[in-house]
Parts: sequence; C-alpha cells; structure tokens
Amino acid sequence: QVHLAESGGGSVQAGGSLRLTCEVSGYIGNKYCMGWFRQAPGKEREGVAVIDSDEFTQYGDSVKGRFTISKDNTKNSLYLQMNTLKPEDTAMYYCATAWTHLNCWPERWATYYDHYQGQGTQVTVSS
Repeated sequence: QVHLAESGGGSVQAGGSLRLTCEVSGYIGNKYCMGWFRQAPGKEREGVAVIDSDEFTQYGDSVKGRFTISKDNTKNSLYLQMNTLKPEDTAMYYCATAWTHLNCWPERWATYYDHYQGQGTQVTVSS
C-alpha cells in the first residue's frame, strides 16, 4: 500500500512563494509517474505537474514558468516549489502517484483516477 502525505501549504500574499512537500511511503515501482493536482471549491480538478522515473517533467499551462516539481529519492519525497503565486492558485493541493508510468502528463490527474493521492494541503493566496 502506498501512502502519501502533503505538507507546506499556508496563506501567502500574491507574488509570494511556498514549497509543498509530499512524503511517500510504500513501493511505487522503478517506473512511475508522480505529480501534483489541485482543486478549488466549485471548480474541477486541475493537473499541475508531473515527474516520471526518467526525471521528465511537465506542467499545466497555468503554472508554467512559476512552479517547479522535483523529487528526492533518498528522502522518498516529492516537492512543488511555487513562485509568483496568484490568487487563482488558491486551492487544495494533492500529491499523487499513478498506478502506471504510462500517460504521464499533468492532465492525467483530472482524466484518470488510477492513482494514489494524499489528503491534501491548503494553499491560499490573497491579493
């Protein structure tokens, strides 16, 4: 069983930064697709970023150039560095790892439900 636990959310003013951390426990395989998605009240789930076992990264259009996904295999952790935050970034952020390494792109988190996910961490950006 895979367990994911997010931390690092909080409240910040527009233009600020936050770094989210996801601690991963359990075996996810040698080939994998991991990432982040977010969901705001009344809005659809939105894929934010993915990183695969080859360190290939992709981002949703709304966060390109502002967010950076990374991982530290020695710490079994996934990160999301968020810079130049905007009020529209306000949402609950979830980390996830897919059951397959295939179809690894940000939109997968809103399209497929074949993944493990954490409980989420709230990010609130004020103007």
